[in-house]
Amino acid sequence: MKFKFPIKPGFNPRDLVRRCGYGEWYDPAFKVTSYTKKMGGGNYPRFHVHLQEFSGYFEVDLHFDQKQESYAGTSKHAGEYDGELVEDEARRITSVVAEAYGMTA
Repeated sequence: MKFKFPIKPGFNPRDLVRRCGYGEWYDPAFKVTSYTKKMGGGNYPRFHVHLQEFSGYFEVDLHFDQKQESYAGTSKHAGEYDGELVEDEARRITSVVAEAYGMTA
């Protein structure tokens, strides 16, 4: 699920997603930084966010990883890209960002 927020002066998308409880995660295989929020003691299940900045706004690409990839060399996993669980987390992120911006969600 993708959704957008305006970029406001004094706020950094990375810091905003960390305020939502996400930790930075670097994937050495793909050489990308993303953000995860673990749902238990292990690495899975977890919410997973990729951020992309554009002129005047940033995009949050959110999904829920059920488990790690099943096959070596692939990025296939049991992930949810929509549905109630992902929608609830998107609303929570939106609420945290709105509160940080001094707005109501």
